[in-house]
Amino acid sequence: MTTRKRFIAGAICPHCHALDTLALWREEHAGVAMVECVKCDYYQRQPDKKASKTIHVDEKIIGMFHVF
Repeated sequence: MTTRKRFIAGAICPHCHALDTLALWREEHAGVAMVECVKCDYYQRQPDKKASKTIHVDEKIIGMFHVF
């Protein structure tokens, strides 16, 4: 099965500060959401419970990640 990755438009990598290089996907078997920078290989794993799914009036957000 192929994992579908989605780029996060307008996002800036917290490590290399590159714009539009962060990809988001979910690992269903592990129950985690992943964010990875395709430029510097920065990544962040977060359990699905912490990846809050929020819908704003003018935009749809897949998940919110908090940088530690």
